Amino acid sequence: MTMMLRAWLATILLLGATTARAQTAVQWKFDFGDGPAAPGYTAVGAATFYDASRGYGFEPGATAHLEHRGGSALDGDFVTAARPFLFSASVPEGNYRVTVTLGDPQGTSETTVKAESRRLMLEAVTTSRGARVTRSFIVNVRRRALTPPPANAPGGSAVRTNDREVGSYTWDDKLTLEFSGPAPKLAALTIEPVEVPTVYLAGDSTVTDHRWEPTASWGQMLPRFFAPQVAIANHAESGETLKSFLSELRLAKILETLHAGDYLFIQFAHNDQKKQWPQTYVDAATTYRAYLRVYIEEAKRRGAIPVLVTSPQRRNFDARGHIVNTLEGYPDAARAVAREEGIALIDLTAMSTTLYEALGPERAPLAFAEHGADHTHNDNYGAYELARCIVEGIRRAKLPLAQFIADDAGHFDPAQPDDPGAFDVPASLAHSDIKPRGN
Repeated sequence: MTMMLRAWLATILLLGATTARAQTAVQWKFDFGDGPAAPGYTAVGAATFYDASRGYGFEPGATAHLEHRGGSALDGDFVTAARPFLFSASVPEGNYRVTVTLGDPQGTSETTVKAESRRLMLEAVTTSRGARVTRSFIVNVRRRALTPPPANAPGGSAVRTNDREVGSYTWDDKLTLEFSGPAPKLAALTIEPVEVPTVYLAGDSTVTDHRWEPTASWGQMLPRFFAPQVAIANHAESGETLKSFLSELRLAKILETLHAGDYLFIQFAHNDQKKQWPQTYVDAATTYRAYLRVYIEEAKRRGAIPVLVTSPQRRNFDARGHIVNTLEGYPDAARAVAREEGIALIDLTAMSTTLYEALGPERAPLAFAEHGADHTHNDNYGAYELARCIVEGIRRAKLPLAQFIADDAGHFDPAQPDDPGAFDVPASLAHSDIKPRGN
C-alpha cells in the first residue's frame, strides 16, 4: 500500500467518526501522465479506472489519453479527450476545495469543469500556447445518512430518496468531476477539505441538479458564479413540495449540517399548487405561508440566513407576447412572508417573466428542454440565464453573500438576455428521455 493510500484510508477512518465540518488538513493530490508522479502526488494513467479498493480513477466510458511533452513530472504531461470524461475520488461528506492545473506546454487548451450531477464549476478556461493555469472551486459532497433519532422517536437514519436518484453522483461516496470542451487538458488535481460558508438550496425540479441532459436548472449553474470561498449545496429534487421535502427528511439533512452564517434558499410553488396532489397541496393564502415559516424559523434557530426565492414562470405566452401567470397567488404569498419575517427575497418570478418576454415567443423555446417542447424545465442556456438572475437578486438584496460573487460574473439585466446562439457550455454525455417529476 502506498503512502498516499495509507494517508487516504486514515483520513476516511478519522472523518467517519466526526461531523462533516470537522475537517483535517489532508489533501488528495493527483498527477495525470504516463511518467513518474511529482513528489507527494498519486500517478493517474489513462487506464486508471475507478474501483472502490483504489478509491480514485476515471469513470467507465472515459476515453481519455495521455500526452507527454517532456519537462517536470507535474508540468510535462496531461490527460485529454475528444469527448467529456469523468474522474472520481472517494472522500467523506463535506466541502472541498478542488484545484486543477490546466494547459499544454506545447499547445493551447480550453476546459470546462462540472462536478457531481452536472454542476457547472468552471466555464471555458483557456490557456495560450505553452501556458499553464491553476483554478480552484468548492464542491459540496453529501451522503443520504442521518444521525439516527432516539429510540421510539419519529424520523429516520437516511434521506428517503426516490428511484430516480439511485446511482446518482449526488448521493454516492465520491467526489466526481467532469472535464469537457474543445481541448480539455488536465495536468494535476488537488482536493482538500475546507470550512466555508454554505448556501443550501431547497426546492423542486426548477432548482435541482439534473443528472441527465437535456434538462438543467439554475441551481446547478449557480456554482460557476462564485469564488472558491463559498459552497453551494443543492438539495432540491424533482417533484418536491414543502410537505414532501419535510417528510422525506431532506430538510432534516440540511438542518443537520446547517451552521451559523450559512444560507438556506427556499423555492417552492410549482408542485405545491397542485390540488390534484392532495397529500402535498398547500393553499397560497394559508398553509403555504405556514410551511414557509417553518423553514425560515428552523434556519434562524441555527443562526443561518433564510432567503425566499419566488418560482420561475412557465413559458406560456398570451396573444400579445406576454407571459401568463400560471403560479396563481404563490409568488405574492412568498413576497408577503418575506416582508413579514424581515428576510431577503429574490423575485425570480418577476425576473423570469422579463427574461422570457425579452426573448419573445419565437426565441424563448431555446431556453427550455426538449427544444422547447417542455414549457416548465429549462435547458442549459435557460438555466444559465436564470442563475444569472439569482446572482443579480443576491446583489439587489444586499446579502453578505454578494462578497463571494466571482469577479467575472458580471452584471445581468434579464431584459437583455445573453444571445442563445452564442451559448456554448458543453453538454454532458449523460442523457435521458425521462421527464422530470412535476411541471
